Amino acid sequence: MTRDRRRLRAWLTAGLLLGLVLVLYRADRTGVGEPSAGPCPDSALDCPGPRSRPTPSAEPPTTGTPSPSATSVPPSATPPPGTGGPASPGVCTSPGACGFPDARTTGPRIELERHDTGNMSVKTDGTVIKGWDIRGSLDVYANDVTVIDSRITSTNWWGINLRPGFSGLRVLHTTITAVPGKGPDNGGVDYAVSNMGGSSIEVGWCDVSVFGNALSMGQGDLHDNYVHDIVAFRNQGGEWQHTDAVISGGGNKGRLTIRHNTLLNPVPVDRGATAAVGLFADTGVVSSVVVDSNWLAGGAYALYGGGPGATGIQVTDNVFSAQYHPGSGAYGTVTAWNAGGTGNVWRGNRTTDGRPVVPGPTS
Repeated sequence: MTRDRRRLRAWLTAGLLLGLVLVLYRADRTGVGEPSAGPCPDSALDCPGPRSRPTPSAEPPTTGTPSPSATSVPPSATPPPGTGGPASPGVCTSPGACGFPDARTTGPRIELERHDTGNMSVKTDGTVIKGWDIRGSLDVYANDVTVIDSRITSTNWWGINLRPGFSGLRVLHTTITAVPGKGPDNGGVDYAVSNMGGSSIEVGWCDVSVFGNALSMGQGDLHDNYVHDIVAFRNQGGEWQHTDAVISGGGNKGRLTIRHNTLLNPVPVDRGATAAVGLFADTGVVSSVVVDSNWLAGGAYALYGGGPGATGIQVTDNVFSAQYHPGSGAYGTVTAWNAGGTGNVWRGNRTTDGRPVVPGPTS
C-alpha cells in the first residue's frame, strides 16, 4: 500500500513538472512575459528580431553663417562675359564675398623685418627687396627691381617711384600705406606707386591705402590689388587735391591693363574725390587701356572713360558698387565715355544687384 502511494506521488510530480515545462514553452513562443523592446546596445553589431539600433539623432544646427572664402567665387556671382545681367539678386554684397581682392588676399605672406630706410634710392639692377617692413619710400633708378612680400609706410609723397629711363619694376604681395599730411608738399602730389617713365610695370596682390592717387601710371599691369581707405589731402596752399584709386594722365605709348582689382574711393566730393578709375587726357590722348573684372566704388564718377578722343578702351565685366553712393559715384557710374572711338568696347558691366550699366551720351 505504501509502495502504491509512492508511485502515485511520483506520477503527480512528473505531471506537474511536465505541465510547467509546457507552460514555459508556450510563453516563449507567444511572447508572453517577454521584456519590452529597448534600444540595441551600442556594442551590438546587429539586433535580432524586431529590435533594431535606433537612428542617431540629427546633429544640432550650426549657428551663424561662415565667412565666404576669400578666393572662391560663388558660381552665380559673375555672369558670363558680355551678358551684363544679374546672376541672382543681391549676390555681390561685398568684394570678398564675390571673389574680388580684399585684406585677406593681398599684402605680404611672410613675417617681416623692420628697416628704417627713410627715403631710399635703389640704383642696382635686379635688386630684390623681400620681407622688409620699410619705414620710408623707394625711389627706383634701376632696371628689373622687384619688391615682394613687404610693407612700406611712407612719409614722402610716394611709396614707390620708378624714374624715367628705367624698366622692369614689379611690386607684388606688398602693403603700401602712408602717414596723412606728410611729404614735401604736404601731400600736394601723392602716389603709392608712380610710373614716371615710358615702360610698363606690374603691381599685383598689393594692399594700398591712404595715398590720394594710389596707382598712377600710363602703362602697366595692375591686377588683384585692394585699394581702400584713400584719405583726402590738401596742398600747401590749402586746396583739396583730386583723389583716385587708379589714375592715368594719357599720352601713354604702351598698354595699361587694370584687371580684377577692388578699387574704392570713399573721399567726399567736396574734398577732392574724382574716381575709382580715372582715365584723363591731361598729358595726351588716352588709348590702349583695358579695365576688366574690377569692383569699383566711389569718386565723383566711379569711372572716367578717357574723353572724346579716347581710343582702344575696353571696359568689360566690371561691378559698380553702391558702397558709398547710390549711383556708385556721387554723380553716377561713368562719364567721359567715347562710344564712337575706334576700338572702344563697353560690355558686361553691371551693378552689384545685376542691373546692366550703360554709359550716357558724351556731353
